[in-house]
Amino acid sequence: MAELTIVFRLRFAVALSAAICLLLVVGASYADASLERRAARRLARREGVKAVSPNRAMAQSASDTSGGYTCPATDATTTAAKPAPSGGLDYEVPILNAVSRIDQPFLRAIRADSAWTRATGRGVGVAVIDTGIAGDLPDFQIPRGGSRVIASAVTNPCARDANDHYGHGTHVAGLIAGNSLIYNNWAHGKYMGVAPRANLISVKVSDDDGNTTVLDVIYGIQFAVDHATDYGIRVINLSLSSTVAESYRTDPLDAAAESAWFSGLAVVTAAGNEGATNDGVTFAPANDPWVITAGALDDRGTSTRLDDLLASWSSRGLTQDGVLKPEVLAPGARLVSTLAPNSDFAHLCPECVVDSRYFRAGGTSMSAAVVSGAAALLFEEHPTWSPAQVKGALTSKLVDVPGAGGVIDVAAALDGTAAWTTSLAPNDLIDASTGQIDWARASFRRASFRDASGSPLSASWTRASFRCDCGFTSSGEVDPTRVSFRRVSFRRTADFDR
Repeated sequence: MAELTIVFRLRFAVALSAAICLLLVVGASYADASLERRAARRLARREGVKAVSPNRAMAQSASDTSGGYTCPATDATTTAAKPAPSGGLDYEVPILNAVSRIDQPFLRAIRADSAWTRATGRGVGVAVIDTGIAGDLPDFQIPRGGSRVIASAVTNPCARDANDHYGHGTHVAGLIAGNSLIYNNWAHGKYMGVAPRANLISVKVSDDDGNTTVLDVIYGIQFAVDHATDYGIRVINLSLSSTVAESYRTDPLDAAAESAWFSGLAVVTAAGNEGATNDGVTFAPANDPWVITAGALDDRGTSTRLDDLLASWSSRGLTQDGVLKPEVLAPGARLVSTLAPNSDFAHLCPECVVDSRYFRAGGTSMSAAVVSGAAALLFEEHPTWSPAQVKGALTSKLVDVPGAGGVIDVAAALDGTAAWTTSLAPNDLIDASTGQIDWARASFRRASFRDASGSPLSASWTRASFRCDCGFTSSGEVDPTRVSFRRVSFRRTADFDR
């Protein structure tokens, strides 16, 4: 009998014991079932079953806490994406002329401003797998009209639309590719991202309150892989982590991340905010040896490295498989970036709002975004590079911070030549001959994307928008029995460096 990996959903209900929604894959056939936890444990011990992985909740690696998530009764349904219209987004902006106006010390700390003489991210697509992006903000617009958020997708059946109602994804996107040059007032050039001319692909994997699960994220990664050519995607940003530790050899989220990596996409993920605890880096996808895992540096709000410190809450250490993580550090404390209008972020921490349009937050989510922007610059300068070459360039040009580790130096990495290698075996679900998921042993492809362009749920600034139908009542409202709402616990601005 062929070995199988089984991914199941945990369904939580008030006053009821947890039930399990099961996805069982045998070759190309599917079967749905409901199991109690004890039955699931028995199933995991059966001959021929490689692993049973719960479809657990995900946690964003910002200054927040995660909570429960309710399994929707139905799965998402999908079709193929529309190709992007011809023409492209080539435009000229005086980025170098605005360097003196930038109020983002972290850009100088990683020498991104120096790298802009050679690369600004033009033509490189970064898939932000998160809570959505407010793509109609001026920071993502181009001078002649349109948005650099060139496509959006929704994989979470409880999301009402493609917009970012929570705020996390928009903040991350601004650090990657924000561009404040379109403003003709005090904000002109003040708050820039690392790759200010890169394109963004918004993949909303959460509901409108920031809740998501492993399967939602796997679907989002698969969307990016399937449409990498359509939208020029070279980088995937995963500013999130699983909430249950599992070896990278069996974790399905690690398998999805590796599949994207072997498909030519550089996967950047947050190390987590668990500090130096024993299991701080044991959660997927940060524990995967292939992905670029980013830890957080506190640059103290200055452009010099002399006062830099490792953020005390940044996860670091050995994974359960003996892999030292993170590989790189990037600024992640008190970073200012774009604020999604009317999002939860603004209400949860009003004092974190900066200049009414921006928001100050900290976490390895932000560090991952900084590294994703750096990867975009490298891909523009070296369009034929593989993810391993990008990782090798970044890790071979790190600048040592005593007692902390190595912080990225983007300008130096542009001239890097070392390709990263490892002798470790890939995830057990990966076919070693192809580098892709072995569909005879596992499948995460229950979700597909139905074209919703022109519907009320479309994101009007995008070239194409996709959503799923399930999880709503007949009146169009979110079914409260299918949604578990979560609220974050923000550390205030003064506490971000604890």
